[in-house]
Amino acid sequence: MKVLLLKDPKDKDSGPDPYIKELGSYSLEATLIPVLSFEFTSLGSLFEKLSHPECYGGLVFTSPRALEAIKICLKEKNKNEAWSKSLKQMWNIKPTYVVGKTTASLVEEIGLIPQGEKAGNAEKLAEYICSREKPNSSALLFPCGALKREVLPTVLRGKGIPLESLTVYQTTQHPDLQESLSSYFSQQGIPASVAFFSPSGVKFCLQHIRKLSGDLINQVKFAAIGPSTAEALQGAGIAVSCTAGSPTPQDLAAAIHTALQPHSCSE
Repeated sequence: MKVLLLKDPKDKDSGPDPYIKELGSYSLEATLIPVLSFEFTSLGSLFEKLSHPECYGGLVFTSPRALEAIKICLKEKNKNEAWSKSLKQMWNIKPTYVVGKTTASLVEEIGLIPQGEKAGNAEKLAEYICSREKPNSSALLFPCGALKREVLPTVLRGKGIPLESLTVYQTTQHPDLQESLSSYFSQQGIPASVAFFSPSGVKFCLQHIRKLSGDLINQVKFAAIGPSTAEALQGAGIAVSCTAGSPTPQDLAAAIHTALQPHSCSE
């Protein structure tokens, strides 16, 4: 059976995509179609804030893209030196809160120590932060995307924990998306399952998938990587067959495998 994964491929140089590999272990044939393009913004302002760890209580990352923004800053020799010589050590005295393993590993790549990565989504991370931070302490710096959900800021605000958000990337539709989807459906037919990896992915892809599937859309099992993506699908009138227990290849593959079993009830 075929599964369509609406996500960017893993870095080219790091072997096969773990989602394709994991689904393959259930004899499911998965294909990736990149959905999103990212444009980085405010990088000068980001490094200016990173240059003053004394002004903040720590860092919060809920997306790998925010770390990519920092990595772009660190490509400049003078910034990299400042980071390596003193800034990294100063930030490491403070907590760096993250959602998920991917973001955690990127945090480690820039020399910081992640906390809370087992929190699979922003809601759980917010609870974790609230259990560790005192109200009215120094603000946590939160580099994020323009489309960030308000869950984490709202929960922290409610507990009196200050958070300073800085938009460091914009999300747009991948230029080849429509063409890639059309050629997949014409060559492979309608997949048994389609997996979405973000609310933005739902926004950009769903209309095309509805059109390409026609009346057969009801046969497709729709999968979500997490609760915010599942919510976006439900909000668009799609019945979600399964949501990954945590945002990992293992959990998503297991959920899709179960949803594709005969007589599987939707959650």
